[in-house]
Amino acid sequence: MDNPVPPRAAAAGPRRRDRHGRGMRGPVAPPQVPLAASRSEVFTDLVQDSVERLERRWPQLADIDFMVLEVPRLERSGEGWSDDAVPLGGTIAAREGHPARVVVYRRPIEIRTKGRDERAALVHEVVVEQVAELLGLTPETVDPRYGED
Repeated sequence: MDNPVPPRAAAAGPRRRDRHGRGMRGPVAPPQVPLAASRSEVFTDLVQDSVERLERRWPQLADIDFMVLEVPRLERSGEGWSDDAVPLGGTIAAREGHPARVVVYRRPIEIRTKGRDERAALVHEVVVEQVAELLGLTPETVDPRYGED
């Protein structure tokens, strides 16, 4: 048998092949879809949604910084862990040149919740409680739906 087509020469570089006709491998999801967002980004979005919801009722919240930290820090370097419950959030009063801050701790909240809806509800409760403490109000005054399931 006479074969008029000569064999191809091997290409230089890594060999890439589309073995089963499904296309080249790539990322599972493009970066703009929620699947590609990290857990910390999703958590930060939950905090931001809660803050935006409260800012409609309390415009002075625009002057407060909202932060997300992984875990609470020890107060002093020599202090050991205590038997107290792990805080889910905290406040830092305003100082000269620094606005007041509300801090929400991501890992303690994630550990206490099972799903996204439950996590969003707990994040909102924590934000409401911390804002109420900062403003010197009750949580029910800050958000009339506070405590509803």
